[in-house]
Formats: sequence, structure tokens, C-alpha cells
Amino acid sequence: MNLPLKDRILYEDNHLLVVNKLPSEIVQGDKTGDPSLLEAVKEYIRVSRQKPGDAFAGLVHRIDRPVSGCVLYAKTSKALSRLTTMVKERQIEKTYWAVVRNLPSQHSATLEHYLLKNEKLNKSFVVDPSRPEAKKAVLDYRLLEQGKTFKLLEIKLHTGRHHQIRAQLAALGCPIAGDLKYGDTRSLGAGAIALHAYSLRFVHPVSRIEIFVRAAPPHFIPWNIFRSAG
Repeated sequence: MNLPLKDRILYEDNHLLVVNKLPSEIVQGDKTGDPSLLEAVKEYIRVSRQKPGDAFAGLVHRIDRPVSGCVLYAKTSKALSRLTTMVKERQIEKTYWAVVRNLPSQHSATLEHYLLKNEKLNKSFVVDPSRPEAKKAVLDYRLLEQGKTFKLLEIKLHTGRHHQIRAQLAALGCPIAGDLKYGDTRSLGAGAIALHAYSLRFVHPVSRIEIFVRAAPPHFIPWNIFRSAG
């Protein structure tokens, strides 16, 4: 069941809004022309503040359409400018959960690869570091839970590359459940893959107070088989 936007707001003040994005939602408008989360956020702000005209909202960071979880929007231009700088300087800590079918050979490790994005395929490939335009990608993962079919991993990003988690886990032989583009064999349906932006931690750009926000994963298989995600 798709909850309305107001029931998926994880944090809100005069400057910020964090929403738990549904799988298959797009964070802002694209060439598909499908309704975007950004449009819904602007309409929510307009109605809640009883504004006669358009409301301001700025997207701070993106997550892929099939991915669910925390998305941060700015409600003021001052907050947007400062948060954009914080993203570039890696001052926003992002933690992801991913469900895979194959158990990694190590239960925790740091993965370091070089990725090259293919614009035509909208896919990133692990390549030799000497390749022109290859970008270094680093993440840490650890095993949280394992079941008979699925394993739940926690992931912390050190870089923010295109499809980074998807490409690096696939290179490990552990594609994300439902991610047919990166080698999984079964779809989850509903335009979803089992990758979830679980939490954000950052210093508020105006008040300077530390903000920590967590998003519950979707309530369908494979998420609902894990105690951690319950």
C-alpha cells in the first residue's frame, strides 16, 4: 500500500524536509514525464503553508528510481546552497541497506573499484583504473542478517558514484535482489530493487544541530523477512 506523502515525512522544519521515497518514484522530473516526488513535496509545502503561489523546494541529493528510502529536500534557498556544498564535501553521512541472494566471502569489508558510466545504457561498469574517465568508488559493507535465500547488508558510502552500490556489489558476485540490470535473475515487481537509503546524518545547515533520520524499508519480500527491517 502506497502511503500519502504526509505519512512518509521523516523530518521537517522551516528549512528541511526528509521523505521516505517509495520504490519506482522519481525524485525529480525527467524525460518520462511521470509525476515526481519533488512536485509532490512542493504541493505539500504549498498546501501546508497555505501559499497562494508555487512553493520553493530544492532537491539536495538523488537516489535511483528503483531505490527506496531517505531523500532530503531544502525548503529555503539558503539551506539548499549550504546543503549542496555539504554533499560535495562529503559532510552528509548516508547509510544504505541492501538485500542480496549470494553471501559475500567476507562478512564485512571495504570495496574499492574504478567505475565508468555508460550513458547510453545508463549503467556503470567496473574497469581498470587506467581507463580514461574512470572514477574511484569506495564503500564499506557488513552483514546484518542472513536467511536461507536472502542476506541483509549495511553499506556506508565513501564516494558517490553513479549506481555505485549496485555496480560494486555485482562485481563482488552479489547483485542486489531484483536488480536485473546488474545481474540478478528475478524481479521483485513494482519497479523495485532491494536497495534502501536507510539513514542520513548531518549537521543542520542553519541551526548547526546534528540531525539523524532513519527510514523504515518497504513492507514486502524480501525486506519483511528480516528482524532488523521489521
